[in-house]
Amino acid sequence: MDKEARLNGTTPAEHPEALRLWLRMLTCTQLIETEVRAGLRDDFATTLPRFDLMAQLERSTDGLKMNELSRRMMVTGGNVTGITDQLVAEGLVQRVAVPDDRRAYRVKLTAKGRRQFGEMAHAHEAWIVSAFSGLNEKEIATLHRLLGKVKEHSLNPVNPTQETA
Repeated sequence: MDKEARLNGTTPAEHPEALRLWLRMLTCTQLIETEVRAGLRDDFATTLPRFDLMAQLERSTDGLKMNELSRRMMVTGGNVTGITDQLVAEGLVQRVAVPDDRRAYRVKLTAKGRRQFGEMAHAHEAWIVSAFSGLNEKEIATLHRLLGKVKEHSLNPVNPTQETA
């Protein structure tokens, strides 16, 4: 059962529209993520965390230290280490020593990793475009703009107890 389904049978007055919107957004996110995970598994025999790690490395041609990867992916260092070990074993990433820090190394995509990530990223883009294919370009732009306002407000919230001038 998705998060929205729990509201079925209740009247809108029982739940503020903002809550209903939040649950709709969560449901959509979960549905799209489920499709992406299935596509990565079925088409590339990989997982979303592996894709995410490779995406971070693709954006950084000099590679990233493990702690940077962990911070960017918002997961523990142990999670990053396990995924990195798998990708190294498959020849998709490499560890490169950091000259000024003997304890650290950078993780970089190999040429094989770049090729494979490129294929996955192309498919990923197509899955996302398909997920939003029920909307026209104007609706997508409007939704993007409105969610941008939500994001901005979340980053810079207004204290409701403050008096407005």
